[in-house]
Amino acid sequence: MAPSTDPNIWNQEIAVPVEVISYVDDAVKAKMSEGTRVLSIMPHGSSYWARTAKIETVDAEGKEIVYFIKVNQGDDGFKSVLAEYHSMNTLWSVMPEIVARPYGYGTYENMKDVYFFLCSFHQITGDIPSIDNFPALVAELHRRQTSPDGTFGFPYQPFGGRLPQFFPVTNSWEETFKFGMEHEFESEESTQGHDQDMAQLRKAIIEKVIPRLLRPLETSPNRIQPRLVHGDLWDGNCSVDVDTKIPVVFDATCLWAHNEYELGPWQPSRQEMSNGFIEEYAKHFPPSEPVEDFEDRVLLYSVRFNLHCSSIYSGNTRFRNIVREDMRRLVEKYPRGYEA
Repeated sequence: MAPSTDPNIWNQEIAVPVEVISYVDDAVKAKMSEGTRVLSIMPHGSSYWARTAKIETVDAEGKEIVYFIKVNQGDDGFKSVLAEYHSMNTLWSVMPEIVARPYGYGTYENMKDVYFFLCSFHQITGDIPSIDNFPALVAELHRRQTSPDGTFGFPYQPFGGRLPQFFPVTNSWEETFKFGMEHEFESEESTQGHDQDMAQLRKAIIEKVIPRLLRPLETSPNRIQPRLVHGDLWDGNCSVDVDTKIPVVFDATCLWAHNEYELGPWQPSRQEMSNGFIEEYAKHFPPSEPVEDFEDRVLLYSVRFNLHCSSIYSGNTRFRNIVREDMRRLVEKYPRGYEA
């Protein structure tokens, strides 16, 4: 999720103790190939919710292999690494050329209530991928595979930052998305407090806008198929590998969804990957029918991402204000909902 601009929110120590990345636990070593020798572990990367580190090793054949580890704790910490592993593993199985390879997840043996996710390490440039190839690669990901059983959602509960997200497995994208939005509204209100205007807009979004924009996707002759999406593809969850020059994605919260859902984080102008990336993507994966609703569908999807941001950053109403105006725009355009 996109970081808040309020530095006061981040002037706090990460809840996970730094000791968890001061050594390589036996449970972590068990995910490496037999005979691997650990050379070093050092803090690497940035996270406001977990500890992250780079692990340098040599395998039994003398080959240097570098891993990236993310360590969390508590019940939510376990759910987080569980979902991240299954998200990344699903993505890697479909398009390994752009996905950090997952090696496993588990529970520390030598520390209580500590959980980890282990994947391949990539030295990245820190820049966003190029508009010349990344939208096309994302479109290729979406084309490669549809849901094996035809359902939408994901069987594991992914976390965006420190908070869970809900995408129940259903036969309808409208139903899966609506449930997820209802959860985001509740979470955001819990963080920022009740607001009558937000409550009225929320009601209209759920009862009018979502049916109007999503139901036609599943009632037209060109019914959408559940496509695999990364689920949180904002600027901070992708970059370019220094050695291969190929884009790489990480921190997935994947699900089987309408492929255009992936474009939600690209809609806000604050993102480096913004409207130009959406336009380029559409050249490789044409908008769903009805095409005339495309921009408003992407705006609706961006509302969900901004709601989640607002639910994370207590005391910062920037995202709530963005959500408020975007919802108002949609509600005023579709006051009568699907029946109209």
